[in-house]
Amino acid sequence: MTVTTVPATRTNWLRYAALAAKVLLFALLLSALIWPDLSGIKGKASTARLVVYPIGAMALPLWWWAYGRTRSKLHSTFPWPADLLMTLPWLIDLIGNRLNLFDTVDWWDDAMHFILWGFLTAGVLLAFAPRGLSRGLTAFVALGFGATAAVVWELGEYVAFVRNSPELQTAYTDTLGDLALGTMGALLAGLILYQLRRSPSTSNV
Repeated sequence: MTVTTVPATRTNWLRYAALAAKVLLFALLLSALIWPDLSGIKGKASTARLVVYPIGAMALPLWWWAYGRTRSKLHSTFPWPADLLMTLPWLIDLIGNRLNLFDTVDWWDDAMHFILWGFLTAGVLLAFAPRGLSRGLTAFVALGFGATAAVVWELGEYVAFVRNSPELQTAYTDTLGDLALGTMGALLAGLILYQLRRSPSTSNV
């Protein structure tokens, strides 16, 4: 199996971007602990987010430290592009909540379910899916991960805060829409990644 390599110059800026995203994410999480009323996540499963978001952002580095650096057949060095894509959803969600965009912009929540699930799925595929997958298999893997992650997220939201909030009245319709958008975002991410991997100009993706 071919090991993925990325040109040094691109690796550098991706590394800096991924690290900057993590620093900003943890700064926002820390500020939410210190000033919970200003965090934008108070009353929105803030405790669960403070636990889950760091785990989500650190999942790939922890896997690499424990397993990937010695046994990975896909990457010769740490996959910074995948790490950035797997960090951005947690960071963007926190920023959106801090700026109150989920409650003040009608289309923001729908856009985030579509876009952020695309980022997360693309990152997971880059990190763990072999380059040689066909378009059909890439789509199935993207759908499998994206749909499963979307269901887990919606279940978590329901248990953590929706069942005891005014949102319960509209939760069914909202959940169906979120699941559909997240799944479509994941599928689109898989198809885009497949095309990028086939393109000579992005052969190292």
